[in-house]
Amino acid sequence: MKSALNLSLFLLSLFSFSDKAFSLSDYQIRNICMKERIKSICIKNLQEKRANLKKGKLIEIPVIPYKR
Repeated sequence: MKSALNLSLFLLSLFSFSDKAFSLSDYQIRNICMKERIKSICIKNLQEKRANLKKGKLIEIPVIPYKR
């Protein structure tokens, strides 16, 4: 009984999470790059990463520590 429950939960979680990638829109990319010094390079890099993400390639995501 317990293994059947585990199997059903596993299958449910497997089918509920699909391989959909939610990438940034052009408007969101422009808002993010407003803070950068060279906006055109920032926009180009983010659009390139978005294209790679849509193709299924791996991308690096930098983690910025939160400062209080």
